[in-house]
Amino acid sequence: MCRRVFRAGLKHSLVDSKWPAFEEVFHDFVPGRVTLMNDEEMEACMGNKAIIRHWAKISSVRANAAAMQAVIKDHGSFGRWLADWPGDDIMGLWDRLAKDFSQLGGNSGPYFLRMVGKDTFVLTGDVIQGLIDAGVVAKKPTTKTDKAKVQAAFNGWAEETGWPLCQVSRILALSVG
Repeated sequence: MCRRVFRAGLKHSLVDSKWPAFEEVFHDFVPGRVTLMNDEEMEACMGNKAIIRHWAKISSVRANAAAMQAVIKDHGSFGRWLADWPGDDIMGLWDRLAKDFSQLGGNSGPYFLRMVGKDTFVLTGDVIQGLIDAGVVAKKPTTKTDKAKVQAAFNGWAEETGWPLCQVSRILALSVG
């Protein structure tokens, strides 16, 4: 999750080259340990040249560890929670990630889900244009109504083709540009 957050807006190879330092600073991303990091430890990260010094992203690590622990408490495991989330409500999972976690709004949530192997579509520019061309929505879906239309369209296409959402998304994108 943290890798996805730090990759947003940055060259992935830059983030990946610094990743061992991130693992060291953030205690191998063990949620229970990260949530115990005090403010001084978090602020010290801003002076650590071995990692990317972006305060909102750095502070998201501790906040996301706490949110992850809450999910684990309620569902037994974070991975199980993700795996059990129904694919026909994937946008509901996006909303939950954006609401309960830090820095996972926009396309960061869907890209994180792809990173961990959860089937999802991604609303790239070409996918949005494909949805517009197909008459699903008139513009980028931001309202609850438009998001429901998008989810229903992807559910229908996935059921019709037997393909996972990620493949339907890719084909839709390629049909545009």
